[in-house]
This record gives sequence, C-alpha cells and structure tokens, in this order.
Amino acid sequence: MKKLTAVASVAALLCAGAQASSHREAPFIGKYPQVDATDFYLFMSYEPGRDDYVTMIANYIPLQSSYGGPNYFPLDSNALYEIHVDNDGDAVEDLTFQFRFNDKLPADGVIPLTIGDKSVTSVLRNIGPISATGASGLNHRESYTLSMVEGQRRLGSPVPVTGTRDGSTEFAKPFDYAGIKTFGGPGNYAAYAASFIHEIDVPDCEQPGRVFVGQRYEAFKLALGEVFDLVNFVPVEGDSSPGANDGAGFPGGITQDPARNQLATNNVTSLALEIHRDCLAAEAGLVGAWTTASLRQATLLNPEPIFERPEVTGGAWTQVSRLGSPLVNELVIGYDQKDRFNSSHPENDGQFADFVTNPVLPAILDSLFRDAVNTTLSTEFETLAPTNLPRTDLVAAFLTGFAGVNQFEGGATGEMLRLNTAVPPTPRDNQQPLGVAAGDLAGFPNGRRPGDDAVDIALRVVMGALCHDLPIGEGGAPANLGFCLPEDAVVGNVPFTDGAPLAAVDLDNSFPYLLTPYPGSPIGAPLPTPAN
Repeated sequence: MKKLTAVASVAALLCAGAQASSHREAPFIGKYPQVDATDFYLFMSYEPGRDDYVTMIANYIPLQSSYGGPNYFPLDSNALYEIHVDNDGDAVEDLTFQFRFNDKLPADGVIPLTIGDKSVTSVLRNIGPISATGASGLNHRESYTLSMVEGQRRLGSPVPVTGTRDGSTEFAKPFDYAGIKTFGGPGNYAAYAASFIHEIDVPDCEQPGRVFVGQRYEAFKLALGEVFDLVNFVPVEGDSSPGANDGAGFPGGITQDPARNQLATNNVTSLALEIHRDCLAAEAGLVGAWTTASLRQATLLNPEPIFERPEVTGGAWTQVSRLGSPLVNELVIGYDQKDRFNSSHPENDGQFADFVTNPVLPAILDSLFRDAVNTTLSTEFETLAPTNLPRTDLVAAFLTGFAGVNQFEGGATGEMLRLNTAVPPTPRDNQQPLGVAAGDLAGFPNGRRPGDDAVDIALRVVMGALCHDLPIGEGGAPANLGFCLPEDAVVGNVPFTDGAPLAAVDLDNSFPYLLTPYPGSPIGAPLPTPAN
C-alpha cells in the first residue's frame, strides 16, 4: 500500500516527461524516415490472461500516407533497430533486442507478364490478391531476425530468438495495407496481419514471448499542424470539463473534437515485443527502456544499382535515432543539439541538463499567449512561465524517476521510460487517459500505454501544475509536492489541452494493441475501430 500511495503522490511529476510525438524531431533524422522512431511504449500487458508480461512497442517511419505506393514503407535492411532494457538503474542497457530486416524478391525473380511475344517483369510491388494463406502476387517481401544481447549492446554476443513452432530464426513481416481490394474486402487485413504474430523462445527465459512487426494505425493523436504554426489555437479547455459541450471553460478555449487529430489517416510501422516480466526485471521489479536505430558509418552508392545491391555499407554501427520520452528531444532539447541527443546514451544525459532545468517551451508559450490571457482575464501577469528555476521537478521527471514508484535505489540519471512491473495492469475499458494523475496506477508515468493522453498532461505540467496542490494526501486531501508553490506558476492549475482526445478504448485489447492500419484505398474509407 505504501508503494501505491507513493505512486499517487507523484501523479503528475513524471508527466513532465510526457510521451508525445517524436515524428521528424531532429534535422538529420528528417532525412532518414526509415530509421526515425516516432513513439515508444512500455507497459504491463492488459490483454486478458497476459498480465505477467511486459509489452514494448517501438514505432518507426513517421507520417505514413496510407496510399504511399508503389513501394509503401519497408524498413531499412541496412539498419539495426534495437530495444534496450536497463534493470539495475545504471542507465546502461542490460538486455538489448536487435531487429535486422531482409528484402527478398520471389525465388524465381520478379513475376513476369507475357506482353506479345516477350516475357517482361512486373512494374509493381504487388500484382495480385494477398491473404493470410497466399501472396503469390507479391514481388517484394520482408522478413527479419531477432536477437538478444546481454550486457552492453556492442560488447555482448547476439543470441538468436527463435520461433516456438519450428525453431526458425527468420520471421515474416506483412505487406502494408495497400487497400481493401488487394486484401479481398473490408476486414480481411486484420486476419492477414494477425498471422504474422509469432510466438518466440527468448534466450534464458522459461516463458515464451511474442513478436510482431508490421504497419499499424497511428495511435498518437495531435492537432499537429496547428501546434507547429506557433500554436494556432488557444490550448486551454473551453468546456467546464472535457466533452461537456457547455462552453463554460476558458473563453475562446479549444474543446475536445476527434476531428482535430490531423494524423487521422496516417500509419506507422511497429516493432512490438512481449516478454515475461521475470525475464526482464531484476529483483526490484523495475525496468527502464528505450529504442534506438543505427546505421553503418559509411555508405557507397552502387553506380549501377540492382535490387539486391543498391549500395554498400561498412564501418561501425552509428546511432542516429533514440527514443524513450519523445518530447525530450522534440520540445526540450535545443535545436542545435537534437542530433547529438539522438546519438547519445542515457548514462551521458547530464550534458543536456540545462535544457531541463531551464526549459524553453514555457517561455515560448508565454510569449505567444501572455498578452491575450491578460486581456481576456483582466490580469497583469508578468509571465505565464513557471519561475521556479532551476526546474528540479523536471530533472526528477526526465532523469531519475521517483522513489517508491519507478526510481532505482541509488540509480544513475538518464532519460528513459521507467516501469514498475509489480503494479498490475488496468483493464483497457477502465484505463484513465491521464494515467496516474487520474488514479490509474498502471498508466503514465509508470511506463506508457498507447491510450495515455500524455500531450495534455505534458502541457499542464510544463506550465507548472506541480506547483499547485494535488489530491495526493491522506484520503485524497490536497497537498503540495514541495518543488514549488502556486505563486511560482500563475497558470499551473489551468487545464491545458490540444483538443484531440485519446483513450484506451480507441485501441485493441490484445497484442500488438495498435489498430489495423488505415487502407490506401478506397478514398474516404472509414477510420479503423477496435476489433476487440
């Protein structure tokens, strides 16, 4: 009970490290979408009967337009995709799961068509129907291998993860959702994709796990264009409560509307892994995790490229993407340091401390909205940004975790998602989008689930919610966490929001949790809905 009380007592603290988007967040990674991580999830599996398992989902390739043929969105066969797990708190990986991808043409070559008296290879990636039982019309297929490394990722020896059914070390990946006609009608893609969920034997783990790699519907929701157009809306709840539709909130404020999600017809590619908690967590039951992607240092382009050899790569693996808590790089790290952060390791995050202790985002919001707020409310605020500098609350949120919740005793500082595997999962239909802050101890910041609406939480905490009393005392009595006082954050009790709602009931109730992707055809197809 003491541990759960401690979780509640820091409900909003970790929200400062909110898991929002990391799509195209750094100048260099914008050139390499195949290795650009967009979101990372870490949570206790809430699929019925799987509550002793940990699910990790690393999403890559941002802003996929579903109609993006003819090549669609293969992963990079020259890249190394990794999910890292720290189970002793030193901000160094103890386990790493490595994904390597392979591109293959049919064994007899690209499917030919007879044109007059000539046999000519097809011009498209797919030229026929595709289903869970047959894909004879598919010219380009993807597969992958999965390995586990104990200890530091570049020093340990990778051990293959194998399929439980046949001991295979190679796993097939589904073709992206080209459209309803390709897959034989509405609803068929779900069964097709499900056939690529593989049960696996994990080295040194008695319990089998599961893996899935494939295209999924974008779970992250945001009024993306408006946010980066100098926040072209009033980011405060305009109703008395979300969804009340009474206009009794902030004058001119935004109200919740699914149509505000500008990613509504976008997909991502998920690397989803489910491992029993006993095989990840040490005695303390805590894990920290993050995902990275690396490329070889050198690339030579083939002047006469062919499918199997368009380029030659060599040299050491060089990390180009990193993601634990995405907003750290997107909205905390300085623009000129974003690529450096992507190449860095959690144990070295002290170099970025100034961006956390003296954050820029509150100052930007102050410059955009202070005059309007003072005019609307007839106030004379000198600044909307919290004044409790340095922001020690954010240091704890980003770099250390919290004692009694997800902080390793004597652990090092380092940015990563942290999960207490001793806290049981909350069933999907009972999950609270605001996670721990709403009394849901299995939600963010105790890991991150796909249905945790961390964007709204982030806005509120960055603007000083922790300076105000929270219902964290005995019996839910208001109490202050001690980092700062209400006068340090004049708008810290304001319900900031982007107006794009998100909830767990919007998602599936089974692995890999993210919905079937949006189809490339027909135009105007209905949005995906939960299958279970």
